[in-house]
Order: sequence, then structure tokens, then C-alpha cells
Amino acid sequence: MAKTNIKEFAVIETAGKQYKVAVGDVITLDKQFEGFKAGDKIAFDKVLLIDNGADTKVGEPYLSGSEVQGIFEEEGRGKKLRVHRFRAKSRYTRTYGHRQPFTKIKIAAIK
Repeated sequence: MAKTNIKEFAVIETAGKQYKVAVGDVITLDKQFEGFKAGDKIAFDKVLLIDNGADTKVGEPYLSGSEVQGIFEEEGRGKKLRVHRFRAKSRYTRTYGHRQPFTKIKIAAIK
């Protein structure tokens, strides 16, 4: 029996991390695209794997001639993390916050 709802996906590498993506997915990356506006196109050429349900192409390490196209959606900062440091018996305590910057990209095509 053949599977009917198999979605094509790819594995890409960007900024030293790997992401499994499919068309229509919105991925959140570490901030790395400066100066882009909403709607700008971004191409990822470091494609490690492409699977369309029938066959799988694996790169060594990358697939030549393949790319994943995305659309820049927004950049922002994540929720605030509260970090607390404490040393017992020495009256040392510090609290600070951190908000990680991010970039959201919608995957438009896998070629």
C-alpha cells in the first residue's frame, strides 16, 4: 500500500546548525540576516539531504545544484530568560536577563 500524504522535505545547514524543512514551514533561526525586509528572498545552498517520498538524495557533504528558497518574514527577540547566580555562605547573588535575537523565515521552494 502506497503512502499518500508524504511531504517533500530537505535538511539544510546554516550557521553551523542543521534544520529539517518542508515547503510552507516557518523556521526560527539565530539572527544572521542583517538588512533584509519582509518579503525578501533568501537562498540556502548548503543542502545536505532531499527526500520526496519516492527517492532520497544524500550529499557528500552537500548536494550540488540544489537549493532551498525561503522568504524573510521578521526578525525580533525571544522571551526574556532570567538567570540567577548564587553562592552559598558568601552573600553573593546576581540576577540578569537575556533575550535571544532570532530570524523567522518561511520556506517557499525546494529545488
